[in-house]
Amino acid sequence: MYLADRSAPAPEGAKTAPARGPVRAPAVASTVLALGAVSMITDISSEMVTAVLPLYLIAGLGLSPLGFGALDGVYNGVSALVQLTGGHLADRVRNHKLIAGIGYGLSALCKPLLLFAHSLGPISVILTLERTGKGLRTAPRDALISLSTPPELQGRAFGVHRAMDTTGALLGPLAAFLILSLTVDGYDAVFGVSACVAVLGVVVLMLFVPSGADPGPTPSAGAAPAAVATTATATVATATTAATARDADRPAPVRLRDALGLLRLPRLRNLAVCAVLLGLTTVSDAFVYLLLQRRTGIGDQWFPLMPLGTAAVFLLLAVPAGALADRIGRRTVFLTGHALLLAGYGLLLWAPAWPALPFLVLALHGMFYAATDGVLPAAVAATVPGELRATGMALVGTGQALARFGCSLAFGAAWTLWGTGPALAAAAAGLLCCAAVAGFVLRPSAPVGAAGHPTHPEPTRTDPARPEPNRPDPTRSP
Repeated sequence: MYLADRSAPAPEGAKTAPARGPVRAPAVASTVLALGAVSMITDISSEMVTAVLPLYLIAGLGLSPLGFGALDGVYNGVSALVQLTGGHLADRVRNHKLIAGIGYGLSALCKPLLLFAHSLGPISVILTLERTGKGLRTAPRDALISLSTPPELQGRAFGVHRAMDTTGALLGPLAAFLILSLTVDGYDAVFGVSACVAVLGVVVLMLFVPSGADPGPTPSAGAAPAAVATTATATVATATTAATARDADRPAPVRLRDALGLLRLPRLRNLAVCAVLLGLTTVSDAFVYLLLQRRTGIGDQWFPLMPLGTAAVFLLLAVPAGALADRIGRRTVFLTGHALLLAGYGLLLWAPAWPALPFLVLALHGMFYAATDGVLPAAVAATVPGELRATGMALVGTGQALARFGCSLAFGAAWTLWGTGPALAAAAAGLLCCAAVAGFVLRPSAPVGAAGHPTHPEPTRTDPARPEPNRPDPTRSP
């Protein structure tokens, strides 16, 4: 929806419609919807592989839990390390779509290679390359979402994207289950269909996602006369003056030193530290599903459907959780999500073997993702200037993913040495302690006057989620 120019006087005697207030812009930008479609298609492809991978490696290739923990950690750790490169490159070349497209393309190229890999070594290399593509695309994609959305709607925008992404996560395991049920060489068929779907995602990205060129800030309805006057003045300016103005407005190149200097921002540093601490005690999805299978005795043929429970709850609650975070504060929703994950760990440890136990655990798992997966990047976006948005998101995302890599290694080792119960109990105790620390670090600060700022990314008057007078407009794309 576009605002029409209503500043021209109406003809004498003409009837005028009653004033209805300013026309509202759409709550979700078209860029967010296009990227959501790309993520949905790509996630169908990725989750088809992810849904069968634990069973394929452990039951098919005989990999031990420790070996799977190491591979799962590498699977996520490589993506984390490459996130920094992807984020910095996107800010440096100022073309987020280009870097994201390279990442999506690399992941798509790796899918058909799984058809020719039937041992642990080649599979590890292929999965490492596929995760490299994911790492390259994550920060530029999230930066595109953030830069196309007003600050006060960041949580909703990320919630919409994550909901569409999760639709793919819902359909991917279902497709894998159907393929395994209908084909003889089930795993190869899953890998082949996954490759075709991944190519489709790249095509949609190239055709429908805008390049991210800076369109300039969108004026509000009350500012329309001033915007028209400014446009008229610019129209009559000389070519020399216009060229000089363009040179003056062109942002300086982003240097690596500028990227590393982001950690000097207190609010971003607090978010990064808390993301790392909580990531160190977040057991990977694959281990959660394996634990749930052993706890309830679910058959192998039903294993690929377990992620559907998580994805369905995530899909239903991602947008409401993001909107709630915009309204009551991202800190509250983020910490509540980890409390729900802790409750899921408790059910796996101590609940009786009820028939409803798998549904309860998967529901809590999905609620955890709905309350954290989109809320964290929305909080990060509120603390980082637009020209370094992708880099800031990559810093926090890298720290969180590396922490989860360490958790996968540690949990796999603990499972091998102590068994599933003690390993999960240690993870639950660690999560409780880290959540308490995060609640303290991200606590609201007392008002200290006009210059004070809260230490948490909640939408208050001093919150970085609202633009400040002397701060670069975070909705402007570099």
